[in-house]
Amino acid sequence: MLGVTVIPANGQDGMEIIQSRYSVEETTDRLENVLTENGLTIFKKVDHQEGAALVDMQLTPTTLLIFGNPKLGTPLMQCAPSVAIDLPQKMLVWEDKDGQVKIGYNTIDYLKKRHSIEGCDQELQKISGALQKFAQTAAKGT
Repeated sequence: MLGVTVIPANGQDGMEIIQSRYSVEETTDRLENVLTENGLTIFKKVDHQEGAALVDMQLTPTTLLIFGNPKLGTPLMQCAPSVAIDLPQKMLVWEDKDGQVKIGYNTIDYLKKRHSIEGCDQELQKISGALQKFAQTAAKGT
């Protein structure tokens, strides 16, 4: 691969992670509720633990929600079409090795840097605030 540099990255680089006081199932339900209450569409719910069980493997509870709203995502794609690879947005709810439940999602700074987004600071800040609010509400009830 000529001209390509691969830089190893920590799996959590570019992720905002919030600890939840609820189980994975309850956190996911709370997250689904806050997203739909705020006018977002949930496109898919992926239960990775269920998928692992289908192939006789074990996995701690791990659920991915894929969601979005064209009114928020379209302006980003107008600024940088490549951001579409990371849209719709995703939030991961999982139980870590210590039994702690967490919510993780890509930070706006990560998306901005990854896709060289310029001229959309207002939209980026709006999305950043919304993602933080959704995750906090699901994780802590605030």
